[in-house]
Amino acid sequence: MIIPIADIAPETLNNIVESFVLREGTDYGDYDHDLKQKVESVIAQLKNGDAVLLYSEEYESIDIRPA
Repeated sequence: MIIPIADIAPETLNNIVESFVLREGTDYGDYDHDLKQKVESVIAQLKNGDAVLLYSEEYESIDIRPA
């Protein structure tokens, strides 16, 4: 199920995105970015519709996927 980001408190959204970017194996290309830059980039992708928040009822977890 897709979760609209407007339904999530900004602090909660930030925590979800921060957890996502800290996962081992997340690749941002040839450049090093600090955590804040990575979080801002993912939030921008969520806001402009390039990525979505998905909730899995089966696993009771949230993930971020390309739209």
